[in-house]
Amino acid sequence: MNDAEKKTLVLSMDTPSISTTPGIRSGADWIVSNGQAVRDDFLDALSDGELMALPYLFEFWALPHQLPPSGDWRTWVIMGGRGAGKTRAGAEWVRSEVEGARPMDTGRCKRIALVGETIDQVREVMIFGESGILACSPPDRRPEWQATRKRLIWPNGAVAQAFSAHDPEGLRGPQFDGAWVDELAKWKRARETWDMLQFGLRLGEAPRVCVTTTPRNVGVLKDILATPSTVTSSAPTEANRAHLAESFLDEVRARYAGTRLGRQELDGLLIDEAEDALWSPAMLEAARVDTLPEFDRVVVAVDPPVSGHAASDECGIIVVGAITRGPVQDWRAYVLADASVSAASPARWARAVIRARELWGAERVVAEVNQGGDLVEQVIRQVDPLVPLRKVHASRGKVARAEPVAALYEQGRVHHARGLGTLEDQMCAMTARGYEGRGSPDRVDALVWALTDLIVEPASKWVRPRVRGV
Repeated sequence: MNDAEKKTLVLSMDTPSISTTPGIRSGADWIVSNGQAVRDDFLDALSDGELMALPYLFEFWALPHQLPPSGDWRTWVIMGGRGAGKTRAGAEWVRSEVEGARPMDTGRCKRIALVGETIDQVREVMIFGESGILACSPPDRRPEWQATRKRLIWPNGAVAQAFSAHDPEGLRGPQFDGAWVDELAKWKRARETWDMLQFGLRLGEAPRVCVTTTPRNVGVLKDILATPSTVTSSAPTEANRAHLAESFLDEVRARYAGTRLGRQELDGLLIDEAEDALWSPAMLEAARVDTLPEFDRVVVAVDPPVSGHAASDECGIIVVGAITRGPVQDWRAYVLADASVSAASPARWARAVIRARELWGAERVVAEVNQGGDLVEQVIRQVDPLVPLRKVHASRGKVARAEPVAALYEQGRVHHARGLGTLEDQMCAMTARGYEGRGSPDRVDALVWALTDLIVEPASKWVRPRVRGV
């Protein structure tokens, strides 16, 4: 590589030597992957001015999810886990829209709206934060904060004005050719604020918005994502691990891995929640435990698929333990494991059932036999002829069967071990109207049969002990 090629590497991330190297995501990755000699050679080839500019050349350092997508889009939504680098991406996008090639040039945008939940958060995170606009700007292009007018002024005359999502009406009147919106999914008045911002984006040829947010199941975010002019980038917290404390990552992994909250806050995934759901994410988070007691009973419940090919429904296999000592109101259940299998032949799902029973020492298998009848029992007994088996028939609809089980959760009588995320997703899609998710809620069905066997039916037959003299 000659000196000119090395300088081109700094100025463009489309250099073939980068884009064609497997696993290379940025210029910084390329330099690191080629060892000390290449790094020294590369830095020696730069002038003093280029060395001073290098820390501010975001395209060189950025992760893939932090760079704007190509194409004709109006809204760019960056969804990521905590610490994934969303704020830096938003701040750098504003810089790229405002700055030209030289210090006094004018970029594509001259009037920017900076919208956060509060003015304080706009100032402390988006502007003055460690990854905010001021921290990202080189000295010769750093804007000035005018506190009394709540705005930034760049040397080239571009202006960015701060707005609070608590005051949507504050966006009535001003007009913009660009906007950066931060943590929209947690705004209390998100819909009103977003709508007012859209009316103000009327300057320039093609006004654009960058939205940086941890995903949450709110209607306005889902509507934005569904709009054809929206493009999306996403990344988990782990993507930015080089800039995060290892102790932080260890702690949040241990505490939240395998939970709905973890998939939302760490993996940056939008977890859907249906209206009128029988279970909510908050309810399931409250049910989670880290230690398990000794159980009086353990069962494995199975909701077998009708067929066994790639397009088949899943085979729901759920393990639940229960403590049934004392009065019925003291009975507790613990969902221990989800051993469900996909696209499984009858022999495969039957083996999974028996493995789960052996692993957890379950007293019996509870199997729904509406679809397969005696064939379900025959398949299971081919694997273990002596397995204790209870066959159950669904005489009521899924919602009717699930409602008594959901009531146990509302009473705080059912707890969850970690690692049940897929089951919990299905639970939160079960509504009073039916199942709002994709496919069939096979895991939920198995859960309902297990808890019905352990708690619901025995409780309905429980007779209050007579007290002498009464």
